[in-house]
Amino acid sequence: MSDFLILDTKSEEQKSSVTQGFSMDSFDAWLISKQKIKLEHKVIFFRLLATMVNAGLSIMKAVGILEKQEKNVLLKRAYGNIITGIKSGKNLSQTLREYGENFSDSECSIIESGEKTGKLNFSLIQLADQVEKVSSISKKLKGALMYPAAIVVVMIGSIMVLMTMVVPKIVEIFGDKDKLPPLTRMLIATSDFFVGYWWAVILLFLGLFVAISFWKQTESGHYRFDKIMLHLPIIGKVMQKVILSKFSRVLSNLLSSGISIVESLRIVSDVVGNEVYRQRILLLREDIKKGIKIGESLEDDRLFPEMLVQMIKVGEETAKLDTIILKIADFYDEEVDTTINSINKLLEPIIIVSMAVVVGFIAVGIMQPIMNLADVVSEK
Repeated sequence: MSDFLILDTKSEEQKSSVTQGFSMDSFDAWLISKQKIKLEHKVIFFRLLATMVNAGLSIMKAVGILEKQEKNVLLKRAYGNIITGIKSGKNLSQTLREYGENFSDSECSIIESGEKTGKLNFSLIQLADQVEKVSSISKKLKGALMYPAAIVVVMIGSIMVLMTMVVPKIVEIFGDKDKLPPLTRMLIATSDFFVGYWWAVILLFLGLFVAISFWKQTESGHYRFDKIMLHLPIIGKVMQKVILSKFSRVLSNLLSSGISIVESLRIVSDVVGNEVYRQRILLLREDIKKGIKIGESLEDDRLFPEMLVQMIKVGEETAKLDTIILKIADFYDEEVDTTINSINKLLEPIIIVSMAVVVGFIAVGIMQPIMNLADVVSEK
């Protein structure tokens, strides 16, 4: 009986260790599955694969070489899954579609077209250029917004410190607050509010953030938020140019890969990253189905500038739409660079002047009663 109990205990320990090992492995797998492949890694993947395919290597062998030399766990696992998919009879585009979060519909469609036309290496190089360009322009926009945002955060933090720590110490010397100048009384009231209700200010900002996040998740909220962003002064124009650059570049690559205009517009609508433009492109797609040309559908539309529409019309008339649209994308890339540089030069003095006004307001509010006190003493 005792031997049976000992054996039973051992079996339970083994089960526990197996379960623990399984759970840890599952957790690691879950963590890896939630990570996304970085854009720079995707660019390298497309370029190396294009080079090896152009040299005559099969997709299986090319991906196998990439897997052997890869040290990144996420990429190594992705390459292994691609090889497994190809061994099961799938082609590259079908395998990559299973990684929907990492490889977009447009990228898989271009690869699929390259497989069908026998120009896979060209499609891969084209994709690498597209991912690189779109990533670059998105990073430039984020970089342009980060600098002024950082300055605003520092400014708000400085004001909070002044109002909660500096101003209360200084106003203690003023005595009767009712006899102080209006500006100083306003400053003290503001300081008292920050000292007493600083938590309410933080909760207010957090509440606004959460409310806007939930609002954006609704269909109408998503559309209206994106519409507001497009109408913001200065920033709205830059966002429009970034969207038009993505629209032009991806559409050009899809068309040059032999994908139909109707299917290309469906794919592009999900790439632009703005709900207002997405719905307009889907309407354009419906017009194309009815036999209306792109230039005619977009004419007099505020979302698409006149210059872009006229160039599209030329492309349609000359049957070189993909080439013309690619030139439009290059133009808007340069426009984004120029505008972002202008934004940095324009916003910096505006923010500095705003900060100077706020600090000046605080300084005057503190100095005014001190100067009045000095005048009374000198008269005596």
